[in-house]
Amino acid sequence: MEAQKMANLKVLMIDAASGFYRLQRYRVGDFFGPVDLGIHLAYRHDSLTIGGGLLAGSVFPGSNRLIFCGISPCWHGFYVSSMGGAALVFDNLGINMVSILGKAPQPSMLYLNRTHGEEIDVELVGVSPEGIWEKEPKGVYAVMEEALATFGGRYENDPRVLAVGPASRHSDFGAVASAPIRKGALTPVDTWAGRGGFGSKLLQQHGIIGIIYGGTHIDADLRDRSVADQWFEDKYNQRMAAKDLDATTKYRYDPKLETGGTFGVNYASMEGSLLALNYRTIYWSEPERRELQQHFIQNHYLKQFNEETIRKKQQKTCGEPCAAVCKKMNGVYKKDYEPYQAMGPLCGIFDQRAAEALAHHADTLGFDAISAGGVLSWLMDCLDEGLIEPERVGADRMPKWDIKNFDVAADSMHNAAVGMRLLDEMVSPQGKVPLKLGARKFARGLAREKGKRVLDLFVHNGFARQGWMVPNQYWTPGVLAPMAISGKYYMHYGRDFIEPRELGRENARRMLQELMLDNLGLCRFHRAWAEELMPDIVEKIFGMKERFLESVRLTASRITSRNAAVFWESERNIDMIAAFLKKQREAAGVQDPDLDRWIDRFGRDKHQAAFDFWYEMHKGVHEMLRDFPV
Repeated sequence: MEAQKMANLKVLMIDAASGFYRLQRYRVGDFFGPVDLGIHLAYRHDSLTIGGGLLAGSVFPGSNRLIFCGISPCWHGFYVSSMGGAALVFDNLGINMVSILGKAPQPSMLYLNRTHGEEIDVELVGVSPEGIWEKEPKGVYAVMEEALATFGGRYENDPRVLAVGPASRHSDFGAVASAPIRKGALTPVDTWAGRGGFGSKLLQQHGIIGIIYGGTHIDADLRDRSVADQWFEDKYNQRMAAKDLDATTKYRYDPKLETGGTFGVNYASMEGSLLALNYRTIYWSEPERRELQQHFIQNHYLKQFNEETIRKKQQKTCGEPCAAVCKKMNGVYKKDYEPYQAMGPLCGIFDQRAAEALAHHADTLGFDAISAGGVLSWLMDCLDEGLIEPERVGADRMPKWDIKNFDVAADSMHNAAVGMRLLDEMVSPQGKVPLKLGARKFARGLAREKGKRVLDLFVHNGFARQGWMVPNQYWTPGVLAPMAISGKYYMHYGRDFIEPRELGRENARRMLQELMLDNLGLCRFHRAWAEELMPDIVEKIFGMKERFLESVRLTASRITSRNAAVFWESERNIDMIAAFLKKQREAAGVQDPDLDRWIDRFGRDKHQAAFDFWYEMHKGVHEMLRDFPV
């Protein structure tokens, strides 16, 4: 296939304040996708850039993720978030990205359509967010339905809608939701750009409650499967579909574990690493954690999932043809590990009905589910410890966290009710949990009022003065590492012990690989082949492999040069590291002099050891991601 050396990235620049727009072209080679171009636009215009990768609409599985880039309202630095499948319809606009500047004079819906090669139709229509959010179905789902009812008849093909909810008006971690549309009707398989608070940015900074887009434009994408098959044959002696089927086993169905998806595989292989009750389980003994895992997860929470979802084969894709069918459903409820962990065991919920109720309520309001679960579990912990009174945060009851006398169904539902009440306080104009300036600032104020232990129970990563992020739900030091972007998989999240300096280097290596996939709009579930093969595919199509890899490295360096990660403010962050190290030696049986040395240092002075551990990770990251690495 002849290399396309003069290809361009086409970006629709929209000024929401005036409604004016223009098409801007950037040469492929100067930029390669929504991340490296997104950071350029973010620091020039403070815009929100949304778009697909160079391979959107092609035959490659997982190539249709929609990437969101900009300065995050909650992290306070440059951030990248992504949404499965949503770039497949976006590609029908005949552009690569939309970059939104300015703020609409009133809350608005953005309409984008392109019919048979004509100029893109762009329209901003004023709406009443509260009036829409209160319709049935409520919140983000009401926005999708409203956009479809208002504009759907204008499209020849099924469009797609991006929507935000009340969380985007009242907090800094509102998410962007979307769901595939089939034959003019919304499906229940919602997908999210959750991390980073880009829903809050879309509404608070740009005045947009939803975006509906679609069209009939067809690009000259790589659609010849025989060509792609040959590239896979040359590399793996397998056709593309066969290799991808092998690579996505975990997300579809793993016969060794007799389950599938992130929820099934992670919980089936959890052993004694379960994080529950706002991370209190890190203080338990290994047998106590394994007993909780056996009785409440294996015999109930996971068992329900396997019986209701896996055995009944309730699985869908995110909207593009894909062998992973990773969207594990139970009716209208989609079961992913991290949301159902953060708003499950972390909040004292071990029953699917209760987790469904809480997770769906958070989704309806439009929260980033992982951050919402982290904030809820922290508040519930403070309530249970008696550090704050229920009326201080608007709770109407105390959580039930006594595991020895725990009724797995009834008490889980009780705790879900506590969580839903707290979520309602977060989105009430006069609510008692005001989070417009973020949970970290709220936690500091509460700690000044009630004592420092309140802040010590809030597990989060801090960035700059007010930036914050609830970490990924894995008990491993990598999720707490001082990375320039936290809360994504730009770090090592395996459960093995790695000396902190080397862990920092490994985090940097993972950041490079994940950035490459994000910049190409590729789903990380296909990383087993994509990380290795994609640079060669860029070479075959564009003739720029080395330039592409250099762009990834420079983008990582540029992001890292603004790394304002701050040392852990929460005592529980430190305790998670110390307990992890002990667990590695005592439960995992790791024999390593470096591990012994760090355990000894934490035993003698955990705060000084934590400083040293944190800075060693920091050093390792910067060793790898300098502009001119040695």
